[in-house]
Amino acid sequence: MTTPLILISGYLGAGKTTLLKHILTTSKTKIAILMNEFGDVGIDTETIRGKNVAIKELLEGCVCCSLQGEFEAGVNEIIETYYPDLILVETTGIAEADNLVVGIDQDMKSIELKSVVTLVDADVMTRFPDITGSTKIQIQTADLLIINKIDLVKDTTEITKKLQELNSTATIIETDHAKVDLKTILNTKHTPKDSTIPKEDHGMESITIALNASLDKEKFIQFLHKLQNIERIKGYCTINNKHVLLNYVKGNITLTPGYGKQQLVFIGKNVQQQQQAITSALTQAFNT
Repeated sequence: MTTPLILISGYLGAGKTTLLKHILTTSKTKIAILMNEFGDVGIDTETIRGKNVAIKELLEGCVCCSLQGEFEAGVNEIIETYYPDLILVETTGIAEADNLVVGIDQDMKSIELKSVVTLVDADVMTRFPDITGSTKIQIQTADLLIINKIDLVKDTTEITKKLQELNSTATIIETDHAKVDLKTILNTKHTPKDSTIPKEDHGMESITIALNASLDKEKFIQFLHKLQNIERIKGYCTINNKHVLLNYVKGNITLTPGYGKQQLVFIGKNVQQQQQAITSALTQAFNT
């Protein structure tokens, strides 16, 4: 007997965790989640804890390359411990899942890959229309392409056209706030693919900065707008003495109420070389 599994991919900040939360809120299926986050801190995992779901984390690596052995072990542990009706896997935002998909199809006999889902950020695609690297491979690997955040753009015609050029067989749907029901995903048939997509070195790194004081909102926003080569920031912080969850995607800033360990994860190219400068600049944004 095999356990069905859905693989969820999408570039940094596209809405993967938001989709997970929507599925958990609207579905009565017994679900287990395997989360693979880029970096050493599981911010996304913290946002869905407490929702009566089993969660397994894989940090500091990517299930599509360095953690493939741990991925299989993690899946088997979930099956043997929790006996779920369905496993949802959220990959990192820079994951190139084609090798993982082939590995699941060919080698993992305990699971059935039901669908590969890729979320596409309509806002980012509109502002940065060139599709390269990890994003391109995620799109090419998908069975279901979800154009998310359509509430932030005027038109998706060009986005849809580009997606069809890269993947003519995938189903394409549109939504905002990743509101896609589990039934829609399960009704999307998985088509096995060969892993023949050429790879590029994404050069992404992450750093985590702990916070020990409240941030001044105006100074903090100025700090964020001055950042260079930062693709994604996520984490919990206190701004003007209010606890919030920060999501930053290529210049787009979202603050929502939320409480967690006060720390921010920065993801970008060669970001570790910038850690001292980023920390110093961030300190200037603290309330004094």
